[in-house]
Amino acid sequence: MSHKESILVVDDELHIRTILKYMLEQEGFRVRLAADGEDALKKLAEETPDLMLLDVMMPELDGFSLLARIRDNHLSYNLPVIMLTAKGDIPDKVKGLQEGANDYLIKPFIPDELMLRVRNMLQLSRSQRDANPLTGLPGNRAIERNLQRRLDEGRPFGFLYVDLDNFKSFNDHYGYSRGDKLLTMLADILRRTVESHGLEETFLGHIGGDDFVVIAPGNVAPVLADELVGTFDEQVRMLYEPEDWSRGYLETKDRTGNVNRVPMVSLTVAMVLDETGAYGHIGKLNDVAAELKRYGKSQPGSIVVNERRLPPEEEHDDTVASGTGELER
Repeated sequence: MSHKESILVVDDELHIRTILKYMLEQEGFRVRLAADGEDALKKLAEETPDLMLLDVMMPELDGFSLLARIRDNHLSYNLPVIMLTAKGDIPDKVKGLQEGANDYLIKPFIPDELMLRVRNMLQLSRSQRDANPLTGLPGNRAIERNLQRRLDEGRPFGFLYVDLDNFKSFNDHYGYSRGDKLLTMLADILRRTVESHGLEETFLGHIGGDDFVVIAPGNVAPVLADELVGTFDEQVRMLYEPEDWSRGYLETKDRTGNVNRVPMVSLTVAMVLDETGAYGHIGKLNDVAAELKRYGKSQPGSIVVNERRLPPEEEHDDTVASGTGELER
């Protein structure tokens, strides 16, 4: 692995610490050791690990007490913790989970099971860190990893950059609570549209704010884009007051008190189809998507703006086919 994930082992038994250190380092992890709860707090103050293996039965500050201290600190609140104990009593397991432990193992543990639980917990933690807190969709780091992997593979795929138009005015007019409802509604539309096609190879991401992405097989990306726009236009009216929707615009006041008419929220989907592996780098793909998005946002209503990457010998000056929403390069 390019980045060695760190694990803090907290156990008052030297031979357990030694065994765990050896096992984890053999699997490529960076391991730090603490002999008791107080020692663990010092280690945590120096560096927050990616995961902690925590013994329950320790002198002075036991595992339960240490776990409570960890959960009370904003720096370590989300630290994944797997508790280790020689006890097999169900009440101890329940108490550990109630106190905020993420998983539980009984000593003596089976090495293969321990490593599986460690890897699963680290994967879950990475997913949670990457996720947008509002929509639960993967965020920027996960989006970049997925996109770069597809570019490296050189297989055809479609990249949809999904953006709301006039969202700020909607948010200002109705308030942040309804603005959040609009964002979660769009996230749900994305999920349902993808799930309706049973597309396991399709990736959804939330860049932030009102910007989303869909990365899908190239042959279905246009279908997804059209369905997203159609479903959004059907459902967005539910978030407007009836009088505003029937009027067809929002009335807002600027700083000087002048009343402005703001169009209803619409959806721009900038679609880039890489059928020949011509991009190779995220930066190039993002540049084209940004150009398409600018063009789409200049058009009224919801729209899919399409760009198809042609082989180099067929490329020509940018042209917009009027009325089609299609930008060829």
